[in-house]
Amino acid sequence: MGRISMIDPETASPEVKAEIARHTAEGHKITNEKRTLLHNIHAFRAVEEASYALDDDLQRLIGKLDGDLFEYAVSVSNDCLVCTTYFSKLLREEHHLDPNHFVLTHRQELLMNFGKKVGHTPKEITDEEFEELKQEFLQHGGRDGEPVDEEKAEEIMVVLTAMGAMMVANNYVNDVLKVDV
Repeated sequence: MGRISMIDPETASPEVKAEIARHTAEGHKITNEKRTLLHNIHAFRAVEEASYALDDDLQRLIGKLDGDLFEYAVSVSNDCLVCTTYFSKLLREEHHLDPNHFVLTHRQELLMNFGKKVGHTPKEITDEEFEELKQEFLQHGGRDGEPVDEEKAEEIMVVLTAMGAMMVANNYVNDVLKVDV
């Protein structure tokens, strides 16, 4: 059971109802984590809006599947039951992948290894690991093989790192507040 009650959208304040309406109008669902964060609109926006904006950029830069695999790896390594459950379901239903039996490309292996370290041991990411992933994008392109120059490769690495940090933030919210799965 969660440490914090979840906001009931039916009985919420007008400001929270407006925030829910805006969020759902953008095509997003109201999850248990969001219902918990909605005790404070700024907390909700800080965690949710930043996550969605970075996820959009990540998908634009490297593609949806690779982005989802990266976020799954962060969640697994950060040991967040809520996010791991969410991404496991997403990988099965949207990408038709079994999280227990991955067959990954070299890029996906690099992304998942990077994600695991971002989520659990970020100080252990070596210069060689970082450079190998960056070189993967320089040599093989971004989403759908789109050419990537040095500036774009650096943007990808920044977005991956920031998205990983936001995944950890989401995971911490879920874990500290014991948000129900």
